[in-house]
Amino acid sequence: MTAPDDALARELAQERIFHEACRVAMTGMVDGAAQRVVTGENAFASGADAEVLGYQLRSWAKELAEEPDSPLFFGRLDLQDGQRYHIGRRRISEHPSAPPLVVDWRAPVSRTFYQAGARDPQGVAVRRRFGWAPWSKGDSADLTSFEDEHLTAGESAESAILAGEIERPRVGPMRDIAATIQPEQDDLVRSGLADSVCVQGAPGTGKTAVGLHRAAYLLYTYPQRIQRRGLLILGPNRTFLSYISEVLPSLGEMGIRQSTVDDEIARHEVRAQDGEAAAVVKHDARMAAVLHRALYARVAPPAEPVAVPDGSYRWRIPLDELERIVAEVRSEAPPYAVGRERVRTRAVRAIQLQAERRAGPVSNIWVQKVGRARAVSAFVDTVWPRTQPEEVLAALLTDPVDPLLTVAEQDAIRWARPPRSYRSAKWSAADLVLLDELAGLIERPEGYGHIVVDEAQDLSPMQCRAIARRAGFGSLTVLGDLAQGTTPWAARSWPEQLAHLGKEQAAVVPLTTGFRVPAVIVGLANRLVRALDVDVPQARSMRGDGELTIRRVDDVAAATVGAVRAALAHEGSIGVIADGPEADRLRAALATAGVATATADDLTAGARVTVLPATLAKGLEYDHVVVAEPAAIAGAEARGLHRLYVVLTRAVSRLDVLHSRPLPPELARRDF
Repeated sequence: MTAPDDALARELAQERIFHEACRVAMTGMVDGAAQRVVTGENAFASGADAEVLGYQLRSWAKELAEEPDSPLFFGRLDLQDGQRYHIGRRRISEHPSAPPLVVDWRAPVSRTFYQAGARDPQGVAVRRRFGWAPWSKGDSADLTSFEDEHLTAGESAESAILAGEIERPRVGPMRDIAATIQPEQDDLVRSGLADSVCVQGAPGTGKTAVGLHRAAYLLYTYPQRIQRRGLLILGPNRTFLSYISEVLPSLGEMGIRQSTVDDEIARHEVRAQDGEAAAVVKHDARMAAVLHRALYARVAPPAEPVAVPDGSYRWRIPLDELERIVAEVRSEAPPYAVGRERVRTRAVRAIQLQAERRAGPVSNIWVQKVGRARAVSAFVDTVWPRTQPEEVLAALLTDPVDPLLTVAEQDAIRWARPPRSYRSAKWSAADLVLLDELAGLIERPEGYGHIVVDEAQDLSPMQCRAIARRAGFGSLTVLGDLAQGTTPWAARSWPEQLAHLGKEQAAVVPLTTGFRVPAVIVGLANRLVRALDVDVPQARSMRGDGELTIRRVDDVAAATVGAVRAALAHEGSIGVIADGPEADRLRAALATAGVATATADDLTAGARVTVLPATLAKGLEYDHVVVAEPAAIAGAEARGLHRLYVVLTRAVSRLDVLHSRPLPPELARRDF
């Protein structure tokens, strides 16, 4: 609504009344869910069924009770056939069997809200968007305006409400984008469960939000299949997971596992630190073959026949038959533990056939007794010995001789002081990746129905293999930006990375239109893209606003204090980003100046200023960003320019670049 017209005012009043009715219905849903738990609706179920039903009821009640006081709908569809639907984050009804007052944004009918347009109305007569006053938890939302697009009449105009929601100041954790999903994002969100997709997303294109909303969509559309096998969100670090932690709950999805690759594979506490040379070798794809050889080198050919006593008789398996059993099992390439049991089973079967030829069928008890016979167990332990991942890796790192590795690479990973036993070994983060590979070779891990992998460009081939093992029968949503690859092993092409993830056929879909980072900031960051040695399309921005300031100063700390104080006069969050040691100095300078700051993992509501090292900036957003000494960020590591590209694209409104040293050549221009 843009004018004080009486008809529009009445319409707005009607929508407010409807929203209050939805609020009452929502309260009834909360009370009803709680009552179902209290009265024990599962009383007539029994055993495991009662436990599962009770858990589901308690979870449902908890979800509803924790529903934020945000608007209960953000849009409305008036279809050409006369039907009308309000669209929101959750289905709301006065009774489970009653027609919904609000339709879930994931429902099939809601798709036209995101996809319809003047050129293709898709049966929509009017699309309405609602404007709401800023709200916070504990405060009820206030409906202030609405905008209508008459699609069948050919109306298609830029939405001020949509732009306002996209540009709303950011304080605290990431929020959902259910109200602002764009058509190309919606296509990705609604991809089927069987489809693995890879999103090459430039900064500000919403790739992380797309991945999280796809997770919510899959949970809504395929609840039984997902719940049976689970859904996993993998982020680059715990700071990032804290930042995204409220998105899925705001969409009505609770209890989803969110983790990092390191946490997912952690068999031990990290108590050792690798040098970069050793870490690079351990993360290399060749280590998969090295580990496979090291494990299966423990398999040995039989040296003598097997004789199993059975009362006064001895059953014998000749040496050539034992050799055939071991060779056949090896050729089948089962997991190591499975192969060991196959060798035992086939040796027992060979004896069973002899017994049946001599005296007829034998009992299962007899078969089990033969399988436990000392001679059979000794044979199995000799040709296919039981082992642990730690035992294999400790032996390898003690003497890492393998033709796939150069002498220098072998020296890089060789333990300087081998432990007395693998049980006392201290493992590095890279070692845990190798242990997970070995564990997967010995016995395949349980998999997930779907995994969302964010910042996937930074994963090593060996980390990718760890994810692939957990998605062997599930699908992936792979999110990333090759231009933002900052690890020594960062991917330079998606086909190669997807092959490591076991999803070679996944479609790679680029998102290049930014809705959050202003054009002037995107233009600055794009100056670095040509120097990054990756083939990605440059980003473009739909936002013409935004401020960029680049200043050479004598005292970076003092200038940072001044820039932060000026930024505090505006709404929104403020991020101060620098190289690691410089970040500590700036935090101290701000504290001395009386400016309260938070660390990157403190995302409590109301925190205005966060000081963080460039290594933790990936995936985060701030309304105002102060970048201190970009040359130090760019020169801190081999992929420093990639790190700087990440840092420059964290701002969604204003960017201050402060430097006392010369700018990196890629940024050094005189026209700012």
